[in-house]
Amino acid sequence: MITQPQTSPVPDPYEERLRIQTARLLAYRDDGPLVMALRDKVGPGLPPVPAALAALLAIVAMAVSGMLDEGPVLLVPVLVMVALVLPTVARDHLGRLDWLMPPLIRTIEFLTIILIGLAADAPKWLLFVLIYVIGYHTYDTVYRTRQSIWPPDWVFKAGLGWELRLLLIGAGAAFGVLTWVLAALTLYLGVLFAIESVTSWVRLDKQSALAQAGDDLEASPEEAMEQATGEAEPA
Repeated sequence: MITQPQTSPVPDPYEERLRIQTARLLAYRDDGPLVMALRDKVGPGLPPVPAALAALLAIVAMAVSGMLDEGPVLLVPVLVMVALVLPTVARDHLGRLDWLMPPLIRTIEFLTIILIGLAADAPKWLLFVLIYVIGYHTYDTVYRTRQSIWPPDWVFKAGLGWELRLLLIGAGAAFGVLTWVLAALTLYLGVLFAIESVTSWVRLDKQSALAQAGDDLEASPEEAMEQATGEAEPA
């Protein structure tokens, strides 16, 4: 009995584009283990952009009103952001304006770090370094995914995500140990993101070099010489 070869169905180009778009936006959010653990437990979730804008406005209102002074109150903006932004992870992020969600999350995260740090009188240079480290991680993620190179899931979990980073900072400010928390967090994230990024790109370069070497072995001597010198050997 002769059977026909099984062919895998060709994915619909539109659906594949939507899948990649959603995966990129979720990666750019930089959600941590807490958000990932609760992703399937928040029901339908909140509309991403309106919820993020509400969190941003609430935090700005706290700062303008002078509410952010010192002590446990410094944990309030973090709780507001977590309460409003965490449930948005359940959405598919395919709305017309959902591409705004990652920059909104980074904006709120950086603004909250600055406001809490200034209110708790933390070293400004330490706040700058921490924001730089997180920004580098965001840039590295964006640059990789644009080349279809996806960071492993463990990087986002080990990086704690925006939610655990802010909860640690808020708790540190509430208990009067913010400088130590900032220093430890900056050192940990800096080492983690730097080593993982460098090793990943080095590994990718080696794979590219091996692939190029394999192609060169299949080339004729004349083609190999032409690739090496940029000129063809005279006949």
